[in-house]
Formats: sequence, C-alpha cells, structure tokens
Amino acid sequence: MKKFLKILLYLLLLIVLAFAGLILTAVITDYDPDETTLIYESANAQKIPDTLEFDILSWNVGYCGLDKSMDFFYDGGVQVRPTEDKVINSLHGVESFLKSQDSMEFILMQEVDKKSKRSYRINEYDSIQAAIPSYKAYFGTNYDVFFVPTPPTEPYGKVLSGIVSFSKFEPSNVTRYTFPGKYAFPKSLFMLDRCFLVKRFPVDNGKELIIINTHNEAYDDGSQRKQQMEYLRNFLLKEYNKGNYVVVGGDWNQCPPDIKDTIPGFIFDNKEFSVVDKNLYPAEWKWIFKNDIPTNRRVIKPYDQKTTATTVIDFFLISPNVENLGVQNINLGFENSDHNPVRAKFRLKKA
Repeated sequence: MKKFLKILLYLLLLIVLAFAGLILTAVITDYDPDETTLIYESANAQKIPDTLEFDILSWNVGYCGLDKSMDFFYDGGVQVRPTEDKVINSLHGVESFLKSQDSMEFILMQEVDKKSKRSYRINEYDSIQAAIPSYKAYFGTNYDVFFVPTPPTEPYGKVLSGIVSFSKFEPSNVTRYTFPGKYAFPKSLFMLDRCFLVKRFPVDNGKELIIINTHNEAYDDGSQRKQQMEYLRNFLLKEYNKGNYVVVGGDWNQCPPDIKDTIPGFIFDNKEFSVVDKNLYPAEWKWIFKNDIPTNRRVIKPYDQKTTATTVIDFFLISPNVENLGVQNINLGFENSDHNPVRAKFRLKKA
C-alpha cells in the first residue's frame, strides 16, 4: 500500500509540474501585441478617384479545416481536425474560387493559417497569395499560441493564424489594431488576440479610403464583443469626421441589425449570436447584408441543408459617403469552410 501511495504521489507531482511548466512556457511565449502594429507603409501609393466604383469580397475560410463533413469539439461536436487530404482539398477549393473572383478590387479573409497543427503546418497564406498573384497581400496575426492543450485526449497544439487583406491597389498604410478585452488568466494564454486590419488608400480629393477587415470575438459571454464594437465605432466615427470613406467587412460573430428570422430553404437560427444594436451608429451609416443565403453554419455536426442550423454573421458596414450598389451571399454549400463568402459593390460619393 505504501509503495502504491508513493507511486501515486509521484504521478500527481509529475502532473502538477507538467501543468506548471505548460503555464510558465505559455506566459513566456505569450503573443501580446501593442494596440497598433504597423504592417506596411508606402509614400508612393497611387491616388484613387473620388468616384471609384469597386467590388469587395469577404470570406472566413475556417483555416481550410472545417469543410462540410466536419463537426468541431469547441462547438459541441467531437472532431478536432480533419485529415490532411481534406485540408489540402479545401485549400485548393478556396484557391479555385478566389481565382474566379479576380475582378474584385479588395478581398478580406479570416482564419488563414501560416503554421498550425490543425492544418498540418501548411502555409495557407503563401499558397493563397501565390494563387492570386495580381493582389497585394497583408497579414494580421490574431492567433499565436505555442500549444493549445485542449481537448486533453487530442490537444489542438500549435496555432499561428490571422486575417488577410488583399487589394489590387497599393495602400499607403496598413495597420493592425488590437481589440480590447481579455479572457481571465490562464485561459487568455491560449485564446485568440482579436484584431482588425486597416488599409488606407489616398483619394485624389485629399481624403482616404479606409478598408477594414474585422474578426470579432466568438466565444465570450458578450462583454468582449461589446467592448470591441464600441472601440471600432469610436475609430470609425473619428475617421469619417476627417472626411474619409469607410468600408468594414468580415466575420462579426454577430447578426446585423434588422435581420429577418427566416431564410427560405434553410434552417435559420440566430439564437447563438447577438444582434448588433441598430442605434450603435448614426442612421446614415448602412449595414450591408443579404438575408437569402446563410453565411455561417453550426459545426455541432456535419453539414446537412435540411437539418443544420445556419445564420448570417458576415457582412459590411459603410459610412454615409459610400454608396451601396449591391450585395450577394454566395452559396458554396459550405463545401470548404463553415462560412459562405459575401461580395458587394460600392462607389465613393463625390463630395
């Protein structure tokens, strides 16, 4: 009995030391970015006309690891990651679709991996960039953890991922802005550091076109999302008050104001997500979205159009000096991601 207790004690001590080592290493390697990080700057960016008409696409590609056959442990499913073949197949699917959309002036993407266990350490950013070489690409890190220990039976492991903004035009400035809000310690060491990526383009009237790629919090109790939305609002209103043109797109992890509660032909359920407060911005600001095709599906089980709950959390916001010329949710059947892409057409209003 004494020998058994001694062995048990040693095992417990080993577990405690391993956990302490994990936390210490996580603290030392923790990605803790400044509020702003300059990604790119140029003094030679060509000015765009103040009547510019442009197309823009937003798509969360789910790190090419959440195709229609996947469920996901963090959302109530059981799978942690797909096979490597499925990741490669989804990546090829993403690249093929983007090639078909090469008339877009701007492309905003979320959940693009650089070096993650969940996507077999494939550099998706480099692969996608090589597939659409006519675009200039800028990467903003929002998930950099040396080892995610959950689930214990099959740890998520290393993650290096972020949001990417592509454009046909060269920006004068690209800056990463850190969203406020943190999870409690030690959970914060293993979660995303949410951000938005701001690209500035000079306009020939002396103002700037501001294109913003956002990916808001998904798993909190709502308090972080509220902080993020207030922070973003203050930033946007300040830019608009300078006379700049503002377009924001991305995965908001919230439903847009005035969204309807049905999408014909789909199981629509927005109970999992909050709805953006319609009074958050002045009435002249416009939320641009469609309610005919879902942009996101629940990943508690593999996708089935007849039974899987879906919603709309990918959309755009434009300032009053930008005109909406149309928006389209593109139904890809969640073939390669748990999100469908959204494209829109806008035009700058001449002062």
